[in-house]
Amino acid sequence: MCTSHDHSQGEAAQAGAGRRGFLRATALLGAAATAAATAGIALPAVAEAAGESGRHPDPDSRRFTLAVMPDTQYLFDGPSIDRKPVEASLRYLLEHGRDENIVFLSHLGDLTQNGTRDEVAAIGEAFGILDRRGVGYSVLAGNHDVRSSTDDQRGATPYLDVFGPERFRGKPTFGGASPDGYHTFHLFRAAGRVWMVLALDWRLSAQGYAWAKDVLAAHPKTPVVLTTHELVVGDDTLSAYGQQLWDRLIEDHDQIFLTLNGHYWPAGRAVRKNAAGNEVHLHLTNYQNRYFGGAAMIRLYHFDLDRKVIDVETVSPWILGRAAQGLNELERQEIELSGDADRFSVGIDFEERFSGFDPVPARPARPASKMLIPGTVAYWRFESAPSGTVRDLSGRGNDLTVVPVGGGTLGWSPDHHPDQPGHGSLEFQGYKSPLKGAFLRTVDAAPLNSATFRGGYTIEAFYRLPADWDAGHNAWSGLVSRTGRNGSVGQVTDDPDEPLATLSISDGPGPQWAVHPLDQQQLATNWGDETARETWWHLAVVNDGRHTVLYVQGCPVARNPHAPAVGIASAGLPWLLGGYEYAGKIDQILYGRLGDVRIVSRALPVTSFMTH
Repeated sequence: MCTSHDHSQGEAAQAGAGRRGFLRATALLGAAATAAATAGIALPAVAEAAGESGRHPDPDSRRFTLAVMPDTQYLFDGPSIDRKPVEASLRYLLEHGRDENIVFLSHLGDLTQNGTRDEVAAIGEAFGILDRRGVGYSVLAGNHDVRSSTDDQRGATPYLDVFGPERFRGKPTFGGASPDGYHTFHLFRAAGRVWMVLALDWRLSAQGYAWAKDVLAAHPKTPVVLTTHELVVGDDTLSAYGQQLWDRLIEDHDQIFLTLNGHYWPAGRAVRKNAAGNEVHLHLTNYQNRYFGGAAMIRLYHFDLDRKVIDVETVSPWILGRAAQGLNELERQEIELSGDADRFSVGIDFEERFSGFDPVPARPARPASKMLIPGTVAYWRFESAPSGTVRDLSGRGNDLTVVPVGGGTLGWSPDHHPDQPGHGSLEFQGYKSPLKGAFLRTVDAAPLNSATFRGGYTIEAFYRLPADWDAGHNAWSGLVSRTGRNGSVGQVTDDPDEPLATLSISDGPGPQWAVHPLDQQQLATNWGDETARETWWHLAVVNDGRHTVLYVQGCPVARNPHAPAVGIASAGLPWLLGGYEYAGKIDQILYGRLGDVRIVSRALPVTSFMTH
């Protein structure tokens, strides 16, 4: 839980720092390479070598990058052939393969202006940079790479001689090609699953459509990024051929969630809902009309499955590499594009979006006996509506009884945290003024009432607040609390009417643990950050006999005090679930759902929380 969360935050910092570091590094390296400089300087060879250690992406990181290179045709136009901008972009991918976890590159067609043997051979040699490092990539033919009046049944061409299936055979990402050789599909592993890039020719024949459908049918659980040369013509608009692709292929195949194309300019985006009712994001990216024919500018699609977003940026590695020499006016404008069409984010709940063709199986309920680890003093779960008494499944006798207030009742729901052992929760309907609802209280003979936990403790609970939770009526309700006035166990320096211990929901709303330790004359408080409504959260309060740490989703909060806090003071009075006392009287009742609750008489590591 928290371990992977912290890792992804570290990666985020790395990724952001990586490209900025590249700006600095290339400026220094460029100075060292002045002797080899030309008008179109390539990055130093050391950048290519640096990619050696980072050529294998992390297949399990939930952050990864898909690189996209659109139309490079003006760099490969008869006598005007300049490989250096393309090579700079490809070396950039090697240089940053590790820190940005770049998993794949897709070229969007129009590699060349005329599709001649010399032009195609030149860009083919440039792509040898990736071939020599075993980096996965795809290319496809645009209308300038082949005769534009033909479809994928056109037969032999210089493009096919250089970028046909034989070039990709043996690459670990190569999935296969159509019989004509103009369509390919590629599979890469990222975020713990397999993804596909389906690279389609400039024009599909009936055979091409049939082949693409067969590929999708053979990989029914694989999310697909479709690349082709023509599809989107401008914001919210498809070309006539793009509409044909939508009608004949994309709309009925839910796996296709993102399409990328070039051909037209300026850059634009469209969103369409497919036959399954899900959004498909269709992106146009092309910079051939910009300085130096676009200078082989690249788009970086940064996927982040934890944040449920794709962050997109557009950079020119070739211009970045020239920074040390001093850039001309146009280069300064083109070094990095930051307009809305070139730097943006796309929100996608990947799990939900892919659920139609690859649903994540729900975690099954776990037997209560599996939760009774050594030191368990109380364990309550709610798999049905309470009928008077809720049994303590630890067998320690800490049973709960229902206490109604103002005619309120407790409800039940099958809703639960996805990692909760028991599949059910209680629905509390608390309201502040007039006070109304119902809560649970331990029986008078419960051993828990007198326990002081001098050697340490762990208190865990799952909760979810509704969309209409309101601080004015619902704040400061207790999830788990111990009754008894703060001032009833001796002299105190703070409010004597606060309860002896409470895991509450603040006005944020966010969790707060406030406790009267055995070694203090005042409450010790751990503060959590705000937690979103309509989301299940897991809380854990862990005390090792000296210090207390509050965890949210297995992650420690920032405001955990370092002062010693030993045990929990007791007045021999009951504990409450869903209720909060002030001055010895019930003062607030939870408005929300409460799932499994467990109390253990020792400090637990994160790996022993109920979420594991």
